[in-house]
Amino acid sequence: MNMTSNPAKRDSNAAMPFIMLTVLIDMMSVGLTVPVMAPLMGSFTASQADQAFWYGVVVVAFAIGNFFASPILGALSDAYGRRPVLLLGFCGLALNFFATGFATALWMLVAVRLVGGAMQANGAVANAYVADITATPEERARRFGMLGAMFGLGFILGPVLGGLLGAIHLQLPFIVAGSLALLNLLYGCFVLPESLPPERRRPFAWSMANPFTSLRALARLDGNGRLVTAFALTTLAQTIGFIIWVIYGNFKFGWGPQESGWSLAAIGVMSVIVQGVLLKGLLKALGSHRLAMAGMFSASVANVLYGLANEGWMFYAIIVANGLGYIVTSTIQSIISSSADARSQGNTMGAVSSIGSLMAVVAPVLGAPLLALISEMPRSDWRMGAPFYFCCLLQASAAAFALWQFRRDRGRVAAPKPAAEAAG
Repeated sequence: MNMTSNPAKRDSNAAMPFIMLTVLIDMMSVGLTVPVMAPLMGSFTASQADQAFWYGVVVVAFAIGNFFASPILGALSDAYGRRPVLLLGFCGLALNFFATGFATALWMLVAVRLVGGAMQANGAVANAYVADITATPEERARRFGMLGAMFGLGFILGPVLGGLLGAIHLQLPFIVAGSLALLNLLYGCFVLPESLPPERRRPFAWSMANPFTSLRALARLDGNGRLVTAFALTTLAQTIGFIIWVIYGNFKFGWGPQESGWSLAAIGVMSVIVQGVLLKGLLKALGSHRLAMAGMFSASVANVLYGLANEGWMFYAIIVANGLGYIVTSTIQSIISSSADARSQGNTMGAVSSIGSLMAVVAPVLGAPLLALISEMPRSDWRMGAPFYFCCLLQASAAAFALWQFRRDRGRVAAPKPAAEAAG
């Protein structure tokens, strides 16, 4: 009796390590390129202002491709399964990295990133994969945290290795990243199991593959419109911080690829510790709503401190102090995912991914001018922290929308009580 009483749980426990390893290799390949993308832009430009501008253009190109393609790929994964869409994403990453490494002109970089973004929706499909194999909201939040820990671990290993390889040659990290993407493709072909059984699939519809339609449906999902806004704002703040990190470190502290790689690795270490080790206890102690609020408050304060820091070591102290800030997106994603039915997880997570892509389009438009504005300021000028002060404003606004949503949800749960008492 015991051997067959809980086959779904055994299957989900077996599948989880597979998708975690997939995400780890995926994020290692992405992390490899982070410390060298901005310096690569610098090799094609004549000034720091031009470097910041073209870096923003390349990031926007990837995000535009990803914004329009993520709902399509998410809907395709609902119709045909997660595995084939993940394999397509690995192909897109490999093409993107190899072509970027061998690019000889700025227009080639822009074109490659546009195509690469359109083919890559691994994060959204991985989240849908986890939703497929998880039954309860509490377990879903914990497993999203485990995926977040793999993202963090990839950002420990990737940027450090990318910084070391970039010090040898700027193109080398892209070649290694492309090789890792091909390794993930082989792993997916021969090892990764499918998570979505045929009876839970639904036909592909172009209407749901429209990114704007998907976003509207996401906002209406169980009345989560304010929470979706909070997710968008916090994602925008995180994306701006991510985009400006390397260039800001160079402007403010004179950091090169190695220093940037180590600092990003420190963020990865904290992400792994908090999401992989502490999250289960934090969820039990605070619940997902309070935990999301605490994370947004922590991130708001951290951004102010980043802007005020005048020594590189201070960034490391802030990274450690901002532990709760690394669990905001995974916590909100779990709340949104729990509002969707089992047959539409791919489309829902694709829409969530589209929000990230849309914010990645907006982020360089906002972040690049701020970087250009501070590029000629003295390093001791407190106003150099303007990009991070702006991120603080976004995080604080996200917290306000989330608090509005959570209070509304509590009121909605509490509302039936007087009616029930009256009926009694």
